Amino acid sequence: MAVYEHLYGAYEGESHSAWSRFLVIPRYALRETFKSKLFTTIFILCFIYPLVAAILVYLHHNVNALALLQINVRELLPIDASFFLTFVQVQSAFAFILTVLVAPPLISRDLSNNALPLYLCRPLSRAEYVLGKMAVLVFLLSLITWIPGLLIFFFQASLAGLAWLWANLWMIQAIFSGSMVWIIMLSLLALAVSSLVKWRVVASGALLGLFFVPTAFGQIINELFLTRNGHLISLWATMKNVWSGLFGLFVRKTGEIRGRVTTPIYDNELVDIALLEPPLWASWLTIALICAVCVWLLARKVRAYEVIK
Repeated sequence: MAVYEHLYGAYEGESHSAWSRFLVIPRYALRETFKSKLFTTIFILCFIYPLVAAILVYLHHNVNALALLQINVRELLPIDASFFLTFVQVQSAFAFILTVLVAPPLISRDLSNNALPLYLCRPLSRAEYVLGKMAVLVFLLSLITWIPGLLIFFFQASLAGLAWLWANLWMIQAIFSGSMVWIIMLSLLALAVSSLVKWRVVASGALLGLFFVPTAFGQIINELFLTRNGHLISLWATMKNVWSGLFGLFVRKTGEIRGRVTTPIYDNELVDIALLEPPLWASWLTIALICAVCVWLLARKVRAYEVIK
């Protein structure tokens, strides 16, 4: 408006502190996300397994319900580290599905519409922009992974007593850390793909390919060379080793197979070959390298302008 009309006024709305400015991005992004009926339906389905797990915990401590259903308590799954490890793995698979649905347009939409200058010309840094986009995924994936996992853990503790809680207190860290490592890696990887590919369908396909193609190649390497080191290029297999380590269930020796080896004396001799999973430090290093590469890609792509040569 023209200044001489004197119709302008100072902003009288609520002011936000500098540290919380990035939260504006997830607030509007989440609003757009839940407008999709497909996403809302899948998001609700993600709570089916936590409901089943809670029912199993309840049945373990309710004799009347077991008698009514004619179920022997020995037939139920034990509520131990293996139970919560399975919970984390199942919910992490649902988290990947949600990421494929939500993540591709988060940055690619801004890049394709040249909207980044509108964000970065405001008191918002590039790191805060990425953090705001990442907060969308962290919030949604937390709702279906470690939050229901901890609720089920404390539900079990309330029924089993303080002795069980004290003996299994370490599992709180395993549930939270295992879920958060997966969420952070998924978020960084999805945002990096979104910043590289401007078409949503192609970005979704690329994200699926990053998980399934290396897994297939890793399996081929394992079969050809009679090893398990091929799991290091499979994101899912690497995370399974990390989860097993956090829950104290990691076993390097996965079995023995009959394989042929060549020796100076006998050719094609059949021997028992022990298959060993990669060490835990190698799995952690793989995840750290993936996250570092994703951060580097985001630092290169998230800019207020783009130089086209």
